[in-house]
Amino acid sequence: MQRFKSAVWFCAAVSLAACGASEESPEKEALAQQEAALTTGTTQGCTYTLSSVPVSGAMPPRWDIVVTRAASGTCAHGAGSVTLGTSFNPPYLALLANSYGVATAFSYKPTPSGSSHTRCQVDHVDPATLGSVRSTDITVMYGTASVYSCNLDQTDGGATLVAYGTKGGPLPGEVGNRPNYVATYYNFFTSTTPAVYYTY
Repeated sequence: MQRFKSAVWFCAAVSLAACGASEESPEKEALAQQEAALTTGTTQGCTYTLSSVPVSGAMPPRWDIVVTRAASGTCAHGAGSVTLGTSFNPPYLALLANSYGVATAFSYKPTPSGSSHTRCQVDHVDPATLGSVRSTDITVMYGTASVYSCNLDQTDGGATLVAYGTKGGPLPGEVGNRPNYVATYYNFFTSTTPAVYYTY
């Protein structure tokens, strides 16, 4: 899957940076492009971006997760933005756009409490209204540990959405019981079929 390859390149680029690659190095520029590709996508002539925005003056600190549609001559819907959620720690972000629609994923900590664990929210965003058509969480059973990250990929020509990342405990009905997970949403954009989890 293309985004699995992107994740591998991301790790390689981080390693290069940690070993002393200069600020203007080609590796750093490539890394920035990879990061942008994970949070920006285009469909129906419109470009969508997922970002986290620190809430000014908020104590304890929190971040709004915002999906933005850019204005352009090819986009029939015009510019707009919608807040999908809020996190009490810096969120992990991913966006995927295809002919079926726009999907977003982000990690979030729902409360500032030390006992509150991070989870991932996956949304089907309406390209025209930016409203959430479908929203589902990837959460460790009984809230006993965190889901640390969530990336997005697609199969079946884009009809099936795949979320993947790392977690600290078991997911409901998972196969494998390992720290890395893959959540497969069959017909994500046209149904409410729950994810099937596999771990490795």
